[in-house]
Amino acid sequence: MPLWRLQLSAEERAWGHWLVVRRNCNRPEERAYYIAFAPRAEATLERLAKVAGQRWAIEVGFELAKQQCGLDEYEVRRWPAWHRHITLALLAHACLVVLQRRAKKGALSSGGSH
Repeated sequence: MPLWRLQLSAEERAWGHWLVVRRNCNRPEERAYYIAFAPRAEATLERLAKVAGQRWAIEVGFELAKQQCGLDEYEVRRWPAWHRHITLALLAHACLVVLQRRAKKGALSSGGSH
């Protein structure tokens, strides 16, 4: 459902806000609500639903980065230090995911025997 706000310039009117309500397929009474902000020309119902559905995978990724790479274990006082810590932790997590995928792919292609 589109949400309306005052947009004076043409540049502002090119972007829109939507209320996206997603229900759980297993428990239809459960709903999740999102506010989406996107270019009007690209925000179809299908695309908004797809992006909302990817939220869970992103949250799982952050949780794994916290557990495996210390994403949430920082004691910093300034923005540059926080930015460096978060960047390095997420980079380390990305490397671990790539290595894990390659190892699984190698095990599958070799028949799983070592």
